[in-house]
Amino acid sequence: MKESTQQTTEKSFWSLTPEQALLNLDSTTQGLSEKTAQERLKQYGPNSLKRGSRTSALMLFLLQFKSPVTLLLIFAAALSFALHDKTDASIILVIVLVSGLLGWWQEKGAASAIDQLMKMVQIKCRVLRNSEEKEIHIEEVVPGDVVLLSAGDVIPGDSLILESKELFVDEAAFTGETYPVEKNSGIIPADTPLAKRSNTLFMGAHVISGKAKALVMQTALQTEFGKISNSLRLKVPETDFERGVRRFGYMLMEITMVLVVIIFAVNVLLHKPILDSFLFSMALAVGLTPQLLPAIISVNLASGARNMAKQQVIVKRLSSIENFGSMNILCSDKTGTITEGKVKLHKALSASGNPSDKVLEYAWLNASLQQGFQNPIDEAIITNQPLNKRLFEVQSEVPYDFIRKRLTVQLRNASENIVITKGALNQVLEVCNRAESEEGTLTALDEKRAKIMERYEQLSAEEYRTLGVAWKVGNNQQNFTRKDEAESFGFAQLPLLFYGWMLLIVLLYIVSAEVTKHFFYKRLENMG
Repeated sequence: MKESTQQTTEKSFWSLTPEQALLNLDSTTQGLSEKTAQERLKQYGPNSLKRGSRTSALMLFLLQFKSPVTLLLIFAAALSFALHDKTDASIILVIVLVSGLLGWWQEKGAASAIDQLMKMVQIKCRVLRNSEEKEIHIEEVVPGDVVLLSAGDVIPGDSLILESKELFVDEAAFTGETYPVEKNSGIIPADTPLAKRSNTLFMGAHVISGKAKALVMQTALQTEFGKISNSLRLKVPETDFERGVRRFGYMLMEITMVLVVIIFAVNVLLHKPILDSFLFSMALAVGLTPQLLPAIISVNLASGARNMAKQQVIVKRLSSIENFGSMNILCSDKTGTITEGKVKLHKALSASGNPSDKVLEYAWLNASLQQGFQNPIDEAIITNQPLNKRLFEVQSEVPYDFIRKRLTVQLRNASENIVITKGALNQVLEVCNRAESEEGTLTALDEKRAKIMERYEQLSAEEYRTLGVAWKVGNNQQNFTRKDEAESFGFAQLPLLFYGWMLLIVLLYIVSAEVTKHFFYKRLENMG
């Protein structure tokens, strides 16, 4: 008898064949029907790692009064009422209430802003439903869905690969490995560790290059990412500022209690009336309490939050501002946080270090005519169209991968057939044997290599990203392949320069729209 879907998805699905996995999940390579998908969505719930509910507005307001200093003030107000000093009691309560409202309003606004941002960021994926490709929200994905993945896609659930083509995936969140991992369909043993599951895609990872069709096996908290998320769902850690205020509040309470006891004891020893001595001690306790401290703290932190809001920074917890200001070193994933992730082309130079229109044209042709994923560097090159660009069509392409670190396109028109390679400078140099100057003069690469590398190291030290571009004459009757790159490299060692890469070493200076260091310091300076 067939096992239930829930029991099946908990097994080591990477050890199953695609046919077994599809059978166990009662699915097909053409995906689920809409009716089945809706039933499973009710069974498993949304494919989300969110908590059930967030803190209510009332609870958020009450949490503003948990500080020992605030509790001490409330106690002082109660004593004032007991001593029939309604004026002092009212003043203290108003101060405490204003302070709490300030903190509550700021944190509530920050929570709402974050909710609005999350609504704007609606991650979608492509699945097969009723044998047709359909784009759905990632929360609607269920076990048994067949997803279609390509470069840039986020993987919506732990999945088994059914088909793949040159698929590379970033799994740094799971393995710590910075380089993308190649994935293929196949069967591996059930005891294979996570980092070596080459036929498995994990929720939260994203596709760097290539394409794939995969069967979703687990979703939400059942995924590896969900397990990590569960382990991190601990109480929000107390900031240094909150810890300092709490300790200061306890210190004030201790000092106040000691003074009250001493003064009360002295008055009793001096044969003062006990009731008068007690009332005097309580009045002294109220007087020693810093009534304006919470308000001063909240006003200052709220002011800091407003200043940061002008810099487009959302402050979720007021107390975190002091922690931010006390930092000596801030480590951050800069792209999309400190910088905008936009890149600009600075210069295109020949091997001799002089500006070259030909270099710009060939780099533009490579970036604009490639069929794969266009990264920010490609987009930066495409926006800088050469003045005299020629029209070509793509004959063949060797996609970029993280071993070669090059992308090659073979282009042709009525009169020409050329092969253009663009990529990391060292990897481009590997398959070249000649260098071309801006005048078109060809020289042996070895004569230029030292100067090229010296210039490359200098630009790298200045925080520029430097690429290389090379070209050769192609053949209309034969598509260019990776093997042809390797052959070019092999012949590059021959003194006859036989096979003839006509090298055009390019120093393409790609500089980010805001250099990280400059932008970072400027933002901190503006934040004061």
